[in-house]
Amino acid sequence: MNFDKYPMAEPYKIKMVEPLKITTQKYREQAIKEAGYNTFLLRSEDVYIDLLTDSGTNAMSEDQWAGIMLGDEAYAGSKNYYHLEDAMYECFGYKYLIPAHQGRGAEQLVSKTLIKPGQYVPGNMYFTTTREHQELAGGIFVDVICDEAHDPYNENPFKGNVDLNKFEKVIKEKGAKNIAYITIGVTVNLAGGQPVSMENLRQVSKMAHENGIKVVLDATRAMENAYFIKVRENGYADKSIKQILREMCSYTDAATCSGKKDFHTNIGGFAACNDEQDAITMRSLVVVYEGLQTYGGMAGRDMEAMARGMLEACQDHIMAHRIAQSQYLWDKLDAAGIPIIRPCGGHGVFVDAKAFYPTVPQEQYVAQSLAADLYVHSGVRSMERGIVSAGRDKVTGEEHKPKLETIRLTIPRRVYTQSHFDIVADSIIELYSERNKARGLRMVYEPKALRFFQARFEKIL
Repeated sequence: MNFDKYPMAEPYKIKMVEPLKITTQKYREQAIKEAGYNTFLLRSEDVYIDLLTDSGTNAMSEDQWAGIMLGDEAYAGSKNYYHLEDAMYECFGYKYLIPAHQGRGAEQLVSKTLIKPGQYVPGNMYFTTTREHQELAGGIFVDVICDEAHDPYNENPFKGNVDLNKFEKVIKEKGAKNIAYITIGVTVNLAGGQPVSMENLRQVSKMAHENGIKVVLDATRAMENAYFIKVRENGYADKSIKQILREMCSYTDAATCSGKKDFHTNIGGFAACNDEQDAITMRSLVVVYEGLQTYGGMAGRDMEAMARGMLEACQDHIMAHRIAQSQYLWDKLDAAGIPIIRPCGGHGVFVDAKAFYPTVPQEQYVAQSLAADLYVHSGVRSMERGIVSAGRDKVTGEEHKPKLETIRLTIPRRVYTQSHFDIVADSIIELYSERNKARGLRMVYEPKALRFFQARFEKIL
């Protein structure tokens, strides 16, 4: 049998199960109202199929669970740190590792180390926590992603690419010395999990380094990006995920990474770099904000699980199945005419909320409303990626209004089966047939930072 023909066959068998709670629509209506129509504020036990995020929600392997029992919980010099360091070098190739409790801890370390107040930080579309840390450090984010990324229906296979003309314009207008670094997310979350090509990384690296500008990789889903390069870019079909990943990182100077995604772990992350002085600075900061430089806010057992998960994620068949699950759900929705971001991305499927609910204006938080309605309809939890996530301009106070207004159906790794995705698809298709009943929301509570996590809303009747 040629297993390449059957990518949806899970490359694992189920060893333990967690019961799911079945609720009524009336129950869910009350639950979402009490949660302020914010899916982040729902109780997990009230959710049937949880596609809120792939961050820390994955199922670990038996090898990772075995590693948990080998946790060295020494305060300093844990052997698990050195296992993690070895795995990071094998997969990514950076010289220095600085562990952190999760990705945003690493983002804080890099931002505080590399940004001087008033400097610009170009990037291929913002990510919420990344931009927040950059701005808290005094940086000014500038979006230099290609225009295709803002068009949900453009079929460009690498919609995460940097527009080199935009990047060059920033350099000329602002001056290279006023640019802290360029950050490259692989894949680009808010664009729909869209990848960056190797050729684009190569060209960005050349332009940046010729102008004395460092390149920082957001490597949170870098294995997924490596897979897309393997299947979509000429010259990489015969290369392994690990080989592609090492080449990607070779064009960069530093990285931030959440271990809660590709590595299948529930907690953990790291910053990495090649510059010794940057590493010294970040290690001095990690002691203040995270923990000693040999654990960075993690238990030894968590570092061991992350090291093993990192090596697993570099296996081609693991990543092929991971992307195949997203593709399966994407195909079902696409066949039914549901407006979704094209092409299929890595970590989930993104529904175009503006097109799904055309009568609800963006100012009435259309994606937030759709996410709430989907939960009420079927118990499926998704999340908003639009005006709520974009937040407000730090100077003017005006709401950012991104062109993309989506809900994200995020696929946790090794958690759900094809039957679950059938239910998700059927629910969305049925909800779409009732779209004329849609109502928007008004915000009744807004936190100062990262409001999408805690904001509360009420229905506009």
